[in-house]
Amino acid sequence: MTAEPIATTPAGGEAVPAQAQAKPLLEAVPAQAQAKPLLEVENLVVEHRVHGATVHAVSGVSFAIAAGETLGLVGESGCGKSTLARALLQLCEIRCGRVVVDGTDLVGLRGEALRQMRRRIQMVFQDPVASLNPRRRVGEIVAEPLVIAGVGERSERHRRVRDAMEAVGLDPQEVGGRLPHEFSGGQCQRVNIARALVLEPALLICDEPVSSLDVSIRAQILNLLEEMKARFGLTMLFIAHDLAAVRAVSDRIAVMYLGKLCELGDSVSLFRAPLHPYTAMLVASVPVPDPSADLPPNPRAGEPPSPLNPPAGCRFRTRCPRASALCSEREPPMRERTPGRSVACHHPLDATIGAEPVPDRP
Repeated sequence: MTAEPIATTPAGGEAVPAQAQAKPLLEAVPAQAQAKPLLEVENLVVEHRVHGATVHAVSGVSFAIAAGETLGLVGESGCGKSTLARALLQLCEIRCGRVVVDGTDLVGLRGEALRQMRRRIQMVFQDPVASLNPRRRVGEIVAEPLVIAGVGERSERHRRVRDAMEAVGLDPQEVGGRLPHEFSGGQCQRVNIARALVLEPALLICDEPVSSLDVSIRAQILNLLEEMKARFGLTMLFIAHDLAAVRAVSDRIAVMYLGKLCELGDSVSLFRAPLHPYTAMLVASVPVPDPSADLPPNPRAGEPPSPLNPPAGCRFRTRCPRASALCSEREPPMRERTPGRSVACHHPLDATIGAEPVPDRP
C-alpha cells in the first residue's frame, strides 16, 4: 500500500525544509523481498506488580509484520500499546512469549547479543522534546547510537550522522551544534527520526510520533516517515490515537483493547466495515468536518475496566451492545472471518454491511 501525500502548511514558525539529496543509508528493499515475516510476536504477556496487585498490561498478543510493511496499532489510552512497543525492544520485563526478529528470539537475550540485535530495531518515542538529552548537542545525540553500538571510526560515524540528518531535512552544519531547546517540536521529532535511522535498522517502531505536534506539523512528519520507509526499505509499527493518521500510513491495522488484540486487517476494509464492535466504536468516534452532519450513535457505555481486574471472558463485554452470556463465560479466540481479516468476538459484525453477526468458523 502506498499512502497519498498529506498536504502540509508551515506553522509555528517552522520552515518546511526542501527535500534533501543525501546519500541513502540503506539500499531500498521491496516489500515482497522476503516471504518470511521480519517480526513475529507470539503469545506475548507483560505484567507489572503494583502495591501487591498485578497489572495485566499485555495479555497473550500475537501478530507478524512482513518486511516492508507498516502495521498500525490503535486503541484507547491505557490499553497497552506503548508497553507492547517497549516489550519488543526488551525495555520491560516479559512474563512469557516470543519476539522473533529475522529468526532470532529476543526474549532472554542479554548483554552484547541483545545490544547487537537492537541495531535491527529502533524506536521513535512519543514526546519529541523529552526524549532528547537537553545537555547534548544535536550532532552528539544523533551519533550516540553509533558510539554505544561501537560502529565505525570517528570519520565513519561523522559521515553517517551527516547522511541521517540530511535525509530528514536537517542541515548538519547549521543545526549539529545546537541544543534541543532551540528547536520546535517538529524539528525535535526530525532529530529523533535521524537518531533512529543512523543505525540503519530494519524495523522502526513509532510510538505516537505526532500526538504532541500541531496539525500542520503532524502532516510533515507523516510525510517524512512515508518517505523514509520508501527510501530505506523500512518495516514499521506505527502506534497512534489518530485513526486518520494510522489509516494514511498503514498497510494493515491491529486494534487493541485492555491488553488484547480484538481485530486485525487491512486498513481499507477495516475502516469501511469493522468486524468488532469496539473497532466500530473507534471508527464512529472519528470527527466529521461538517457542522451540519448528523452524528452517528455512539455505542460506548461507561469507561474501560481496570487492567488490575479485567473482566472474565471477553474484556469488552462490559461496554458492548452485543454482549451475551457466552461473552462472560468464554474468551473469544482470534479467528479469520474473511481473507486477511481476523477478529476476536463471539458476535462479530457482518464484513459487508457492518450490522449482522456472522457464524463462527470451525
